[in-house]
Amino acid sequence: MSNFTHPDFAHTLAQDPQLAQVLQTMGNIALPTPKQDVYVSLLRAIVGQQLSTQVADSIWARFSKLFEANYPTPEALLSLPIADLRAVGLSQAKATYVQHVANFAQSQDLSFAHISPMTDQEIIAYLQPIKGLGVWSIQMLLMFTLVRPDVLPVGDLGIQLAIKDLYNISQTGKALLEAITEQATAWQPYRSYACFYLWAHRNQTIAHKKKTARTSNS
Repeated sequence: MSNFTHPDFAHTLAQDPQLAQVLQTMGNIALPTPKQDVYVSLLRAIVGQQLSTQVADSIWARFSKLFEANYPTPEALLSLPIADLRAVGLSQAKATYVQHVANFAQSQDLSFAHISPMTDQEIIAYLQPIKGLGVWSIQMLLMFTLVRPDVLPVGDLGIQLAIKDLYNISQTGKALLEAITEQATAWQPYRSYACFYLWAHRNQTIAHKKKTARTSNS
């Protein structure tokens, strides 16, 4: 179930004319591979919330150095004062949330073997009691750690903007979420793949606009 090897995804997504153009423009992109350490993935998800990848990686590197072999075992993480976690760049809330993950790891099973057989909805229900982990964070775990093929993170701002631009959707709020969900029905059972391509395409578009702006201003 967690194996992300679905050769039919391009054929399925190409049935959508707009998305077919994105696939043709982007070609082959780097796709995630399954990771075994669900516990660390949850910690990284919290550290990276509402941050750019570059900033999140920098804070994670400093955070990891607090621990022997750069590995934040639950016991070691829970033994650290919040002030030490704040000192490496975590907010007060995130410092508390990573310790909530550590507490959960001590009392519940976060092994890949235990998590992997669950359905996507079962995983969301299992992990949501952890304070600091919302549906979006768990969906990122599903997509980037367990590499599930059919996840649609409608609450992700990048996905919202990419779909609004690609399909000329003008709705906002709840109506926008409904429009995205409806549009994405054509991508099942490969909505994760569609999102990976939409993220990549949006990043490329933003980079191109920045380059064009620099060129015109020089």
